[in-house]
Amino acid sequence: MSHSEKISVAILDDHQSIIDGYLFRLSQTPEIEVVGTVAYGAELEPMLSEHSVDVLILDIQVPTSSVNPNPYPILHLIPRLLQKNPNLNVLVISFHKQAAIIKSVMEMGASGYILKEDYATIQALGDVVCAIARGNIYFSQQAFQLLAKKIPEDSLLTARQLEVLSLCAAFPDATTAELANRIGIANSTLRNLLSGAYIRLNVRNRTSAIAKARQLGIITPPPPSFEFQK
Repeated sequence: MSHSEKISVAILDDHQSIIDGYLFRLSQTPEIEVVGTVAYGAELEPMLSEHSVDVLILDIQVPTSSVNPNPYPILHLIPRLLQKNPNLNVLVISFHKQAAIIKSVMEMGASGYILKEDYATIQALGDVVCAIARGNIYFSQQAFQLLAKKIPEDSLLTARQLEVLSLCAAFPDATTAELANRIGIANSTLRNLLSGAYIRLNVRNRTSAIAKARQLGIITPPPPSFEFQK
């Protein structure tokens, strides 16, 4: 996605009233264009094949089809979607507030998790989508608090998390896709590592994570003249 292009968004949710609410919120952000909405899991991949999508908003519990009310296996589908669509960013908006589910969603490669009852975050949905389209990770406050409770305060970052956070500090203007390419991993893998680092550091974005890590002395700041060459 170039800076001049609109952010293309697709939505999967089985409640039309919820889709309408998302459409209203997103319509308030001129740089966003909704290219498709579907209500059943079986309709998702055909929609993504038809449209180029930057951000996919979905619920993790939707029926498979109009004739099959069983839940569609969204969790296990996310990695395949990201593999087939490397530039896709997945934002989950759900009523499910179990920390294990949120953790699984993020480990599968999602870029964000919002609880449907986090009304303040839903009101700012356009800003959230724009942030995720730029390669950021986003948790609504309630989702973040649920995950943070599961991580001991004195937990250190893993070696891989330190590696990607150090890379972020060295190349602060790079997108996650550019950073992933530099170390030869998938964009979704890098996002997973960053989201895990955010939780362990008790922060919600890349800038705060870098600042916290520097404060703790676990990453080294780059030389003042160091610039990222695109």
